[in-house]
Amino acid sequence: MAQDTLKTEEAVLISDTIINAEDIPGEPFMRKHDPRKATIRSAIIPGWGQIYNKKYWKVPIVYTAIGIPVGTFVYNKNWYDRTREAAKMIASGDTANYLNRVHPQLHFFFSNPNYAARLTQYRNEFRKNMDYSVLITLAMWGLNVIDATVDGHLKEFDVSDDLSFYIKPYIHPMSMTPGITMVVRIK
Repeated sequence: MAQDTLKTEEAVLISDTIINAEDIPGEPFMRKHDPRKATIRSAIIPGWGQIYNKKYWKVPIVYTAIGIPVGTFVYNKNWYDRTREAAKMIASGDTANYLNRVHPQLHFFFSNPNYAARLTQYRNEFRKNMDYSVLITLAMWGLNVIDATVDGHLKEFDVSDDLSFYIKPYIHPMSMTPGITMVVRIK
């Protein structure tokens, strides 16, 4: 007696028993590519969606695009802290040991008390640059997610050589003027 078998992508029905297709030895199970998974993965960890889409060459680009603003943030945060400390020292009048407590590039501001306003402006510039680097980091992270989503949707896009339209030269029969036409083939 022959066994009745019904095979689908998810499961195999043999007589009365349902067996997952993954559990059948020797049967390759092809999962369909899910753009949503690429989006979620890329939102959690930058580059993970690109890896899921098998676009490995994009991962260094993603980490560079996110890493540069992060590095800029760290640089500006360090200088913001230094200038804030120096501004506090000048405002409180505690400038006795500034040579040991303040970065050498900020010693200039201690030479004349009138430079305190300039130091405050300097500090505010670092704060503004910190804010911009956070915004740019978030924008790059968002672009990373968008890229993974678009790549995920285009993963199964047909890119065969059989185009559905082509352009060819054309001569108008009445006026004998040359031109081009676009021919569209609908399958």
